[in-house]
Amino acid sequence: MCPAHRDDGEITALGRASLILKQFRGAELPVSAAAVARSTGLPRATAHRMLRELVRVGLLERVGTAFRPGLLLFELGQLVPQPRSLHEAARKHMAVLHEATGHNVGLAVEQDGEVVHVEILRGERAPRLPLRTGGRWPAHASCSGKVMLAFGPPAHVDRTLAKPLKRLTPRTITDPDALRAELERVRRARVAFDRQESFRDVTGVASPVFGPDGTVLAALSISGMAGRINLSRVDAAVRTTALAVTRELEMAESVVRPVLAPRR
Repeated sequence: MCPAHRDDGEITALGRASLILKQFRGAELPVSAAAVARSTGLPRATAHRMLRELVRVGLLERVGTAFRPGLLLFELGQLVPQPRSLHEAARKHMAVLHEATGHNVGLAVEQDGEVVHVEILRGERAPRLPLRTGGRWPAHASCSGKVMLAFGPPAHVDRTLAKPLKRLTPRTITDPDALRAELERVRRARVAFDRQESFRDVTGVASPVFGPDGTVLAALSISGMAGRINLSRVDAAVRTTALAVTRELEMAESVVRPVLAPRR
C-alpha cells in the first residue's frame, strides 16, 4: 500500500501534500500549478487548493502565478542528519579539489536507483550541466551512481538492474550484464568513470565516501568537458579527496563515541 493512501485506497491529505512537494524535486523552478496538476494527476482544483495551503504554512512560496520551495522546507532540510554531516565533512576538501582543478566538483547520495546531488561546486572553465543541488540523475548513467551501486547492497543492485536502463547517450551502459561487469571493475579500482555516458560532451570520475561503519554514504566526483579533462590524471586526486572525507567522518565519530559511552 502506498503511504499516500489509506487502507481503503483513498489518498490522504498528507499524501496529496507529499505528492505535490515531490514535484519540486529536480524540477525547473518555479513550477506552475498546471504543471503540478499534470504531473501528479490530481484534479486542478485540488492541486490549486493544496498549493495555497502549502504556501500558507510556509512549505512553498508563490512567485507570480507559480511556486517554489519555501523557507520552512529549507529549514527542515537542514535538519536531515546524513547530508548535513556529509556537507560538514566534505566542504573544505571539495573546495581544495575545486580550486586545484577548476572543474565541477560534486557530492551525491543514492536513492531508489537515482543519484541526488547534495553539493555542486561549479568550475569557471567547466561545462554548465543541467544539474543543481537537489537534482536527480539515473544512477547507471553517471560515475557517482556507479560508485554508489558498486559499493551498495547487492540486493539493491538487483532491484535497479531489474528495471529497464534508460539510454541517455550512445555510450550509456544499458545492458545489465555489461553494467554488472562495470560495477565489478569499479569495486576493484575504487573509482568509476563517466565516459560521455550521461551527456555527449561531458566526462567524469567519482570515488566512494564511506561512513564510520563501513557503508558507502556518498560519491565525490569531478566532471569536465570531454577533451579538456584527463581522467587518468584526476582520478587519483578524486580518490584522495574521497578518502579524506571518509577519514573526517571517522574522526567525528571517534570524538562523539567517548562522550556518549556510559561510565562504568
